[in-house]
Amino acid sequence: MLSIGILHISAGFATPGNSQRIISIFAARFLFMLGTLFAYFERGFSLSEAEKDVIRAVVLKRKLKKTEFLQREGEIARYGAFVARGFLRSYVIDNKGKEHIIQFAPENWWISDNHGLSEGVKASFFIDAIEDSDIFLCDLAGHLTMMQKIPGYAASFQAGMQKRAAAKDKRIVHSLSATAEERYNDFLETYPSIAQRVPQHMLASYLGVTPETISRIRKLQSQKK
Repeated sequence: MLSIGILHISAGFATPGNSQRIISIFAARFLFMLGTLFAYFERGFSLSEAEKDVIRAVVLKRKLKKTEFLQREGEIARYGAFVARGFLRSYVIDNKGKEHIIQFAPENWWISDNHGLSEGVKASFFIDAIEDSDIFLCDLAGHLTMMQKIPGYAASFQAGMQKRAAAKDKRIVHSLSATAEERYNDFLETYPSIAQRVPQHMLASYLGVTPETISRIRKLQSQKK
């Protein structure tokens, strides 16, 4: 995967020296990204060199430009994605053409259509890049390989699924019972760095309010300071 990308990019360079430099730059970038992925895993469990080799064998590196799609609704869901650099989101579009954001995924987050991926069926939502992004892709077979060969990954995955389910339940409860300002404040408290990076209309879409509501809340809060 890496060599294909390097050969494609370096093909327009005439001298061996230029080609070698390009290869070195991209190899270093790939290794840095792998280090980011390993560091993410090792926050929860240690990795042996053999386990790192398993990970290297099952993940694919990919770059996404801003607004580029990783997945469109209706396509067969094939990959989960780990964000090494950049920012992705998942969302649906209703029959009136309005976007409803399901998840934001900045660096060190995973994003996927879990149902579509596990069942091998059509994706129920879109995934695209909010910023230029470097990501690692893992398909279902790769995920199952890591579950079988990396005990720490299996335990971490189960714990992560429980946390995700709890966060989903909390979001549903908030959407039904909390005011727009309460949902806004909770998002800022829980995800302060995300709130600073996403456009106002996307934050509004995630919270289920209008951009004008976000503007009104921010104005009122600024007046209280």
